[in-house]
Amino acid sequence: MNQKQKTAAAYAVSILLALAVGGIAALINAGKFINPELAEPPLAPPAWLFPVVWTILYTLMGVSAAQIWLSDCPGKSDALFLYGTQLVVNFLWTIFYFSFGALLLSFFWLVFLLALAALMAVRFARCVPAAGKLQIPYLVWLSFAAYLNFATWLINR
Repeated sequence: MNQKQKTAAAYAVSILLALAVGGIAALINAGKFINPELAEPPLAPPAWLFPVVWTILYTLMGVSAAQIWLSDCPGKSDALFLYGTQLVVNFLWTIFYFSFGALLLSFFWLVFLLALAALMAVRFARCVPAAGKLQIPYLVWLSFAAYLNFATWLINR
């Protein structure tokens, strides 16, 4: 396998891994929205938008993780550990929110996820600046998700 093929394989595996985390979470939580009678907060987007946004975000995560993996950055192990950790925390948030309907716990878990993702983005940026920048949409979306999560708890408590 030449270098071009190795690079393509690294990107493909990294993107597929990130998408698999989201896909498995979606399968586990399929049809398990906490309570369809909950009032939605202002600015809540239509349901069809969530899988579209998450597919884009997981793809960006996979691309940036591949950039780190392929770099010769001395801090890449720590950066990739943070990446994997935040993927697990992200996965668990969907279960807390959708399967268990634990809105307040989910909010605090999401704040923890946002902190991990921010730390990961900083570590990525130190290794490969473009990889850190690719995390900006994820950080923005997580912030918006935290608003939605907290507002849903607040108006339905």
